[in-house]
Amino acid sequence: MPDVFADLVGQDDAVDTLRRAAASAAAVLRGAAAAHAAATAGPVDPDDADALAAEAEAEAAEGAGGADPGAGMTHAWIFTGPPGSGRSVAARAFAAALQCLHGTGCGECQGCHTTLAGTHADVRLVVPEGLSIGVGEMRALVLRAASTPSGGRWQVVIVEDADRLTEAAGNALLKAVEEPPPRTVFLLCAPSTHPDDVSVTIRSRCRVVPLRQPAPEAVAEVLVRRGVAPEVARWAAAAAQGHVGRARRLAGDPEARSRRDAVLAVPRRLTGVGAAFDAASALIEAAEAEAEAAVVESDAAERAALQTALGAGGTGRGAAGAMRGAAGQLKELERRQKSRATRAQRDALDRALVDLAGFYRDALTMALRAPVAPVHTDTAALAEAGAQRWAAEGALRRLEAVLECRAAIEANVKPRIAVEAMMLTLWKG
Repeated sequence: MPDVFADLVGQDDAVDTLRRAAASAAAVLRGAAAAHAAATAGPVDPDDADALAAEAEAEAAEGAGGADPGAGMTHAWIFTGPPGSGRSVAARAFAAALQCLHGTGCGECQGCHTTLAGTHADVRLVVPEGLSIGVGEMRALVLRAASTPSGGRWQVVIVEDADRLTEAAGNALLKAVEEPPPRTVFLLCAPSTHPDDVSVTIRSRCRVVPLRQPAPEAVAEVLVRRGVAPEVARWAAAAAQGHVGRARRLAGDPEARSRRDAVLAVPRRLTGVGAAFDAASALIEAAEAEAEAAVVESDAAERAALQTALGAGGTGRGAAGAMRGAAGQLKELERRQKSRATRAQRDALDRALVDLAGFYRDALTMALRAPVAPVHTDTAALAEAGAQRWAAEGALRRLEAVLECRAAIEANVKPRIAVEAMMLTLWKG
């Protein structure tokens, strides 16, 4: 039978917790429905009906079917874990289980299908397109989430990359989490519960579901189930370093494989200062081209839709006046698109840096003769040659340089400056 948690790879403990919570949520709804039926039947006093509903909710909070008390339902959750661990997959699957008409996350009913497809009327998803999530967007979302569920079950708000909330947006969300509307559930995704990612006050009001990086074997198994050849699946799972989404792209996208090959050729190109700067320029330009290709169609479609809505192409004095007054809206659209392009460029560059870090990790483990499999099996010979030339200390310094470059870009250092500094360190060692 299909299951909404089927794509959550290597997270058995988290899946068990979420299943129990979904069952508890279904029990809350059944208890409320029974109390309402008793209250409207005639002989039951309304105060007794309220007591019945409260009793049903308290019983569900202890875990459905006598489950562990920690398995009960709560109104706010944080999914944490490294990139690729499946934070957003877990949040969407849990949302589907909450909206499941059978209360089990069956994967077959309309509630499950529409939630996973992103079309459920009571599930709202926030995916930051730019560098941050602003207060205006969060306030609008919280206001909409306060409405009564149209399907009679739950209002679910999913915030991907909650670590990108601005301070003002975080405060707007905190107010809603502190005083949650009835039948509204907040699902936040963040790398960790560190105060740099999620504020302490929001963290204190949420239940945390930690996710771990799945093993390459588990990722490969998922790819094989999706029709990927076993040998390709094993290679992609190892090269992606446990990142499920990246493994899928490597297995099915020739352009993604080509970009990876270009990144892994960098160590061979570092023959001098000039070559280091050339390699930095090539890496930056490749990230810019990938980002532009990712957003060009959506940017053009958004601009055309806005111009049409503002009367572009119309005739007459009214249409011309409307377009003259639209300059502010077009400027705001351009600002959002620029922010989204910057985010896409940084994401593309980060993927390249992760691949490069994997190469130097292989060189380090080979220098130490550690009994672990290489990340990049197709460049193992090059990594072995590097290990012999640099020794463990040199390989470690180069790995640290890549990781420091990632941290610098995350701290808003200009990508070109950070990458050039990294390349010089990789050359000099």
